Amino acid sequence: MFWVLFLVVGCLASAFSCARLCLAASAAADPAAVRPRARDTELSLYEAAFLSGGPLRVTDLTLVAMHRARRLLVAHTGWATVVDPEGRDDLERSVIGAIGPEGQARIAAIRSTAAAADAVHALADRLAAAGLAVPDAARTGITASVRAVRGATALTLLLGAVALLMPGQDRSTQAEIAAWFSLPLVLTLGCLFIARVEVHPHTRWASPDGQRLLGRIDPAGDPLTAVAVRGVSAVDDPALRTALRGGR
Repeated sequence: MFWVLFLVVGCLASAFSCARLCLAASAAADPAAVRPRARDTELSLYEAAFLSGGPLRVTDLTLVAMHRARRLLVAHTGWATVVDPEGRDDLERSVIGAIGPEGQARIAAIRSTAAAADAVHALADRLAAAGLAVPDAARTGITASVRAVRGATALTLLLGAVALLMPGQDRSTQAEIAAWFSLPLVLTLGCLFIARVEVHPHTRWASPDGQRLLGRIDPAGDPLTAVAVRGVSAVDDPALRTALRGGR
């Protein structure tokens, strides 16, 4: 009966992780946690980019806009070179700052550095305060909780396998062990399934109000709008698209 200790550990891990996910999902879905927008205005391209794909999407949009305006040269090899060192806004200045004083850098490094810049954080804070973006704390809380449930699932599978392989057990005992360990597995797997269906909308960058405004945007006919909403795949220049994806 030593396997019962393994079962207790698996059940406790599953119960605590599922309870944590439920609490995080409840907090993210609480309408009182998000302020309504003061006025129902159209989104800017930067706002649409953030709500569609987060900080990296904002950086991609900035790179494409600067390249099209010939203020930045983006090569298909995956390098970017500054042509005009004077950015027109904070986001362009953050990209130029990410490139550095040499005026040239790898696009992968530019994307990661510019996406973590203060200008992007300020944009995220404004959208969250307006009720259009999911607050960072809610999104990260759900991500960590889902990771904990997955860990509990793996732990339960491992403990169940160890319990089944312990010596001195007949088939009836093994069947009993499998039946008992199936209970915490059903709990964690069911919780992950429900989270995928019900919680996933709350973990996107855009809140329900933000998604509503995104739905009004028609990306057809405007290349920058298409990049903001659809990402790098919407770039009409194959060489530029290759560069933004890391170069050849």
